[in-house]
Amino acid sequence: MTWTSRADRLDDAALLAAIALDDHAAATVFVRRHQQAVYGLAVTMCPDTMLAQDVAQQTFERVWRHAGSYDVRRGSATTWLLTITRRLCIDLFRAKSSKPTDPDELLRLLPPSPDSVEDTALARTEAGLLRAAVNALSPEQRRAVVFASMGGHTAAEIAEIEHIPLGTAKTRLRQGLIRLRADLPAEMHDARA
Repeated sequence: MTWTSRADRLDDAALLAAIALDDHAAATVFVRRHQQAVYGLAVTMCPDTMLAQDVAQQTFERVWRHAGSYDVRRGSATTWLLTITRRLCIDLFRAKSSKPTDPDELLRLLPPSPDSVEDTALARTEAGLLRAAVNALSPEQRRAVVFASMGGHTAAEIAEIEHIPLGTAKTRLRQGLIRLRADLPAEMHDARA
């Protein structure tokens, strides 16, 4: 009987203890036992299967390096393993998350309208008023309003992008919109409604 066949009968805590001692056979058994769960979680959280494969591989690399830190009293090995996977996915999202864009830059990206001179002048006046009102917002409110209005993001997406609680994102967005409504002329409200 080989060590690998004996390792198949060990529980996860014993396998992790063996992995902490650089036991390759235990690592092989542990990976075989948990690879579907780890990859399943990674592919659920990452839309790209290649990224999910990378996350799964990084998960088992971390298990190999940190197996000695596993504490059975704090939870099952599966929970520990899937927590590592989840955190790697979150780190991946944070690294790829978009950076806030200055509202002035977004306004400059809008194409010029082929309207009459009067319409163009009115649009520029309205754009100037809007720019001034947006710039008067706090940086947090400004980002929330721009993400929602120009980026089409929901409050939940804004919370994720900004790494803040959902309630905070909703409050920033609501207060920003209330302040914009108060700072802009009533004619602009009616024209946009």
